[in-house]
Amino acid sequence: MKKKLQVEHLQTLDYASDMRDVLDRMNSLISHRIEIANWEDYNYVPKVEFKIAYTNDSLLIQYLVAEKDLRAIYNDVNDPVYKDSCVEFFVSFNSLNYYNFEFNCIGTPLVGYGTSNKANRTYLAKDVILSIKKYCVINSANGISSDFTWQLTVNIPFSVFTEDQIGSLAGKRYSANFYKCGDDLPEPHFVSWSEIKHPTPNFHLPQFFGDLIFK
Repeated sequence: MKKKLQVEHLQTLDYASDMRDVLDRMNSLISHRIEIANWEDYNYVPKVEFKIAYTNDSLLIQYLVAEKDLRAIYNDVNDPVYKDSCVEFFVSFNSLNYYNFEFNCIGTPLVGYGTSNKANRTYLAKDVILSIKKYCVINSANGISSDFTWQLTVNIPFSVFTEDQIGSLAGKRYSANFYKCGDDLPEPHFVSWSEIKHPTPNFHLPQFFGDLIFK
């Protein structure tokens, strides 16, 4: 059965809102787990939760992560951040193409668009990607817990969706998936919110996206 998620409309916030106000409002939202290890050879599952909401002109996503190892090598836009401690969000506004948003634990972004054929995918322009507002917090492992914990909150303006005309999301339904990965970590992992049925790790399979229902 296809996974579904209700997305709340935060009418008192927008893209121009101070990130402190965004964080305060996100605290009250329901969190969802990214916990499906789809491939037996990669069975490590860090503790990952996300929250999602929308405003009149932006999409808000917050990730809360606890994992054994932390890696943050990449600093430039559209670097291969999926090799670091990374969270991802893929969303499609039609049946053919989708956007992939990928962020490492220090907020370095990679954003692409196209079909599931990677040869047909292109990176979005750097200035467009840099319009995404980000807030990151990293806590090192300590004697109480052996895990590193980190949080990433992003405020994505609708203008980033350059290949679509995004007006009001209210009452709309679109397909998406949420992921946690770390290709070059000591324990590589490829974990998803919506299950992926494929023989090898691959997040670029929109047929396995779940539904976002915008309230």
